[in-house]
Amino acid sequence: MSNNGRDYEEFVASLQKALFESEKWTELRNIQIEQNKKIKDNFGIQREFDIYWEYELAGITYKTVIECKDYASKVSIEKIDALLGKIRDIPDLKPIFATKTGYQSGAKMKALNNRVELLIVREQNDTDWTLDDGTPLIREIMINMQAILAARIISFSPQIDGNWVKENTDLDITSGNFQLNLRNDMTFIEDVDKSEKYSLLQLEERLGRGSETDFGERNLTLTFDNAFLHCADMKLKMLSANITYFMPKPIDQPIHIDFSKELVGVIEYLGKNSKTVVFKDHVVKDWSSKI
Repeated sequence: MSNNGRDYEEFVASLQKALFESEKWTELRNIQIEQNKKIKDNFGIQREFDIYWEYELAGITYKTVIECKDYASKVSIEKIDALLGKIRDIPDLKPIFATKTGYQSGAKMKALNNRVELLIVREQNDTDWTLDDGTPLIREIMINMQAILAARIISFSPQIDGNWVKENTDLDITSGNFQLNLRNDMTFIEDVDKSEKYSLLQLEERLGRGSETDFGERNLTLTFDNAFLHCADMKLKMLSANITYFMPKPIDQPIHIDFSKELVGVIEYLGKNSKTVVFKDHVVKDWSSKI
């Protein structure tokens, strides 16, 4: 993040928006956050605040402002004084101060005595991935996934029971002109004895369950006692099938999951001694136990 005040305001506002959207109450999820909000005080003077939002609950309107300071050093008491001066003549405002680096002791005391909520809103660092007792949190996961691909049937030659065809159909399979148009997804083997029916496409998946060295072109003969071949609108009794298929090599696919790249920002609530982290897609988690 560049050292630009406007950039930091955008950063704080985006995290606050994620917090609202994580709320269970619809009214809070729909809060509109405004930046560089101008509010008139009791004397008609325009006062500008970095971030502002309001919402109504049980008939009462709650108004909140955040002053954002992208400082390299800790915030001094003078900055807290300046915020208090801006809100002195504007009733019913909840003041919050946000910075990246922290606050001097005097600034903390002044804020506490005047009910100013102090936040440290920042990007992540290495300390966010370690508990106070030194226990590391899971930051990265390496997975070596191996994909065993289905076989590809090159040829499928069924042996049809000619006597059954003569007795049960009008087909002439002796003329030499008889052909079967076999599509893997629309041709089925029905093994009556085993009470199962599967397509050639599913047969490819079965053939792909070999070991990691079971690859290359292979031949297989299936024999049946009581089985049928279903293709198109035909049902033919089948005695066996000669199959030539190709078994591709397994594919090794390493997967690297880096959770730190998903973590957008961290909010430390100094008054409550708690911490909230915001991930991408506005996933919010409470890491209070880490402080």
